Amino acid sequence: MTLFSPARVRTTGVRRLTSTLYGYAFLDDFVLLYPVYALLFADTGMSLWQISTLFALWSVTAVVLEVPSGALADAVSRRLLLWIGPLCNAVGFALWVIVPAYWSFALGFVLWGVGGALCSGSLEALAYDELERAGAADRYARVMGRVRAARLLATMASIGLAGPVFTLGGYPAVGAASVLACVLAAVAATRLPEHRTRHEAENDGWWATLRTGLGEARRNRSVRGALLLIPAVAAVWGALDEYTPLLARDTGVAEATVPYLILLVWTLVTAASLLAGPAERLGTTGMAWLLAGSALALAVGAGLRTPAGIALVGLAFGGFQLAEVLADVRLQHRIDDARRATLTSVASLGTELVTVVTFAAYALLGAHAAHSTVFVVLAVPYLVTAVALGSRRNESPPERPRAQ
Repeated sequence: MTLFSPARVRTTGVRRLTSTLYGYAFLDDFVLLYPVYALLFADTGMSLWQISTLFALWSVTAVVLEVPSGALADAVSRRLLLWIGPLCNAVGFALWVIVPAYWSFALGFVLWGVGGALCSGSLEALAYDELERAGAADRYARVMGRVRAARLLATMASIGLAGPVFTLGGYPAVGAASVLACVLAAVAATRLPEHRTRHEAENDGWWATLRTGLGEARRNRSVRGALLLIPAVAAVWGALDEYTPLLARDTGVAEATVPYLILLVWTLVTAASLLAGPAERLGTTGMAWLLAGSALALAVGAGLRTPAGIALVGLAFGGFQLAEVLADVRLQHRIDDARRATLTSVASLGTELVTVVTFAAYALLGAHAAHSTVFVVLAVPYLVTAVALGSRRNESPPERPRAQ
């Protein structure tokens, strides 16, 4: 009996990978500036129009760079991009608090967009490839569910700590804490294992990788369907999240109670993320029922206009979050290693674009209806997606591509 059996070595490798992923995800979203940066802009004298242009610049940067950065991640080291990304964020946040002005806020958002684009697709691709190498690709859903839960926990923790830290040191203290978290995330990224060979990493260059990946999406109906499913599941609820505080306030509770209702919502979403492993056994019909049930909970919860209704909205968001993880799993099982980050970024781009459309639809509907009514109306796309999935035969997860 050998002291270090291959199975034990693989288990140790998977444990190191997952623990590093969870730590990286937590630190990457543990940004105390999140709940107060809009206040920083306003306190610096920015008008509402100027603040809106900053948000637009952020979105445009992400949209423009999303797919090219995914192709880059397939052409170079994904680990490299995962530690450069948080450093870009750190520089941007530092600029905000050191030289608060419109130009520094704009540059900070561009850097934030660059950092997000570099990491989008890279993390999923590295995680899947390393798990597959260790013979643990079947754990991908569970691992990515926990990664999302770690991000949500970090966001809730940053919301809770931002107030006390701001009281102690104002924007400089909050900014310093955010920069430190980004630097620590970059350090954590350097600890991620990556076993791609030089040939696999360089491939034929990022432009050839991009063309090949997009070509696969056009030719392969299974890949194309998996790509379209992700924005169909992720975009609408991701946009509705921004309006949930307004929905909560319309229930008649005191302003001071609204944060507690939002915390309840995100607690339910976090709990749902942890169910991704067992939920992977759901086939296409099971996912259709999950989406339909979540859509019903969203419509009923919003329509009630009560705190209990907000809890139902939280359950709905949890269901959508779970479906989002499962949709990502379906995509990863259908693509090979060489184009994994590229196609994952294509899905993220679709999500960004549909989210922008959802924001526009919300603005149009909200001009003539209450927030609760808009939430009910925007539950309908999920029912349509559920019917489309349910009309197909129940599918098991497809066979995973074999390592070459």
